Amino acid sequence: MTSDSSGSRIGFASRLGFGASGIGTLYRDVTEAQAADVLDKAYEGGMRYFDTAPLYGHGLSELRLGRFLRTIDRKTVTVSTKAGRYMVPPYGETVDYGLWASPLRLKPVFDYTYAGTMRSLEQSASRLGIADFDLVYIHDVDRFTHGDAYERRFNEAIEGCYRALDDLRKAGHIKAIGVGVNESDVATRFIKACSLDAVMMAGRYTLLDRSAEADLLPEAQKQGVEIVAVGVFNSGILATGTGSSAATYDYGAPPPEIVERAKKIEAICKRHNVPLQAAAIQFPFRNPLVSAAVLGMSRVERIEQNLAWAKTAIPESFWTELDEAVV
Repeated sequence: MTSDSSGSRIGFASRLGFGASGIGTLYRDVTEAQAADVLDKAYEGGMRYFDTAPLYGHGLSELRLGRFLRTIDRKTVTVSTKAGRYMVPPYGETVDYGLWASPLRLKPVFDYTYAGTMRSLEQSASRLGIADFDLVYIHDVDRFTHGDAYERRFNEAIEGCYRALDDLRKAGHIKAIGVGVNESDVATRFIKACSLDAVMMAGRYTLLDRSAEADLLPEAQKQGVEIVAVGVFNSGILATGTGSSAATYDYGAPPPEIVERAKKIEAICKRHNVPLQAAAIQFPFRNPLVSAAVLGMSRVERIEQNLAWAKTAIPESFWTELDEAVV
């Protein structure tokens, strides 16, 4: 799963990507040394696609990834970041740091305007230490993030953020443009509204949740848009299994119907002697539209585990039974 994505117009340097949210201290503190170590191990293991965002650690993830990029040949990797937020000093204002354990003490500001996008990318370029970007995603323009403001933010993103990124793409400063969201219908709306190269789909095309098959995947095929799968463990339940008290789905307690569906998948895995995690990682790649899958990691042992699961041999009989079960 770490070989070149040969069918990709974007040309991902590896199909399995490193998600840098963890080194931005998502859920737990990660020291500078630990972050450097995990990035080194990912690269040594064959990962050549690194994805980050200004939100991750409020700039910390980009800073740490940038430090790593200065130790390798930049031409050997694909780097993506996201637009839609920039960071400002809070100047005494209380900031909710949410899921970030030890972020930079900066305040994120949503801004999908043309000028806001340019400001966001200028900051990202400074933190990452790179002048040009392989791929930039328009980030979090969805109902989950914006609620009643979603419609206004969507229009702002089309008229401002997309236009800015398109200008940079035409000028050769950005190779590709994408959108990164948690809702497949929103992603579908984006690829109908503008010329995108990729969609980073979080949690909606997984072993457990195939809802993107109904809208996004058919439209992506029609438009020639590549899919980058993220959230392949659905935030935890496919990594821990249903028997764990720590099992989560979409960052919360899994509802009963999700637990029941996951148990059916676990039973099929057991019958075919297939690790649940291996099936979760490899599932998206069954669709030729999926050019890459990104896994968030902040521990060295997770690198080794995920690489091993990505290479685990899975019999076709497993996939056949899974499809027939319609789980």
